[in-house]
Amino acid sequence: MVLWMAAALAWAQPAPFRVVLPEGGPAELISADWGNSAATPRGGAVLVDLHATLTLRNSSPRRIRAVSLQVVAQELAPGGRGAVTRPGLDVGPREEFSVRIDMRLMRPLAPQPAVLAEVALDGVLFDDLTFFGPNRMNARRTMLAWELEAQRDRQMLARLLDSGGAEALRARLLETLARSSAGAMMPVQVARGAAPATAIEPGRQVELAALRIPDAPVEVLRGDAQVAGAEVREPRVDISNRSRRAVRFVELGWLAPDSTGRWLPAGTLPSEIHLPPGQRATMRAGARVRFARPVDALTVFPTLVEFEDGGVWVPGAAAWTQPELRAALPVSGEMMRLAELYRKRGLEAVIQQLRPMR
Repeated sequence: MVLWMAAALAWAQPAPFRVVLPEGGPAELISADWGNSAATPRGGAVLVDLHATLTLRNSSPRRIRAVSLQVVAQELAPGGRGAVTRPGLDVGPREEFSVRIDMRLMRPLAPQPAVLAEVALDGVLFDDLTFFGPNRMNARRTMLAWELEAQRDRQMLARLLDSGGAEALRARLLETLARSSAGAMMPVQVARGAAPATAIEPGRQVELAALRIPDAPVEVLRGDAQVAGAEVREPRVDISNRSRRAVRFVELGWLAPDSTGRWLPAGTLPSEIHLPPGQRATMRAGARVRFARPVDALTVFPTLVEFEDGGVWVPGAAAWTQPELRAALPVSGEMMRLAELYRKRGLEAVIQQLRPMR
């Protein structure tokens, strides 16, 4: 008993952590503030609670647009590793930036090692869309998609400013803020595996509608799913590769109607897939999707496509120039950032950010 208490007290002390960055890489560590990070015993494991701020410097000649870090307490244990991604950066050579880490990891209860958790560089995305890093957490796809969306939105707003002036830009930013405050995303919950037999509610087969996105390399042909109240089971969607490049990943977005009949974004259906040009395939999901309210109809549409050569597609500007599509599609992180910038600092602050795009 005394020995166990001594071990528990040792684990409860502030834990040693380490940052490992590649020598000669695009980022170098300036400082690491581990705050109140600690490790405590939890049953037969150790809970590693990280609350840290890392200050890094861009040591490359290019501008950094996004950074991903891998955090590892135990490589093989469930819950032993995670990732932190910082998109939306614009860091020039020799400039500094910070990355916040708030994460809980688990590792087996064993004699206390010298290092309880290690933070490593997993990827850096530059403004020319080139990528550096091992990409162990597969963040490149998402980082590239975020940056493509950000470039698209800044270009759209810059063109809107040129064609319609400051008031047209203001109206679009106010529209974005209104969608955000009105709840432009229906809450969803994804449950892995089949439901317990005693919990299965009889469902009905529902045909999924397809929303056509201009210039999408993947077309939704048809789909169906079992719908029981607010739960959707075993969705199945037939898709076709309309491009000349092989596809290895497709993400479809859900649209579900709210109580007024307005279509709201409601999560995504991702799938690793091998789809040669001109071929068809069926996307299936074993997960159950629970929406915030019962649904009678569902629509799916392509939101992200990754090609075998590493290229990524996201819906282009043409989709957002159509009011009926813009009202249904989810607002990007960049649009929300610029809308919040307008709310806090005014229109001129947004115009300054768009000036390089004009």
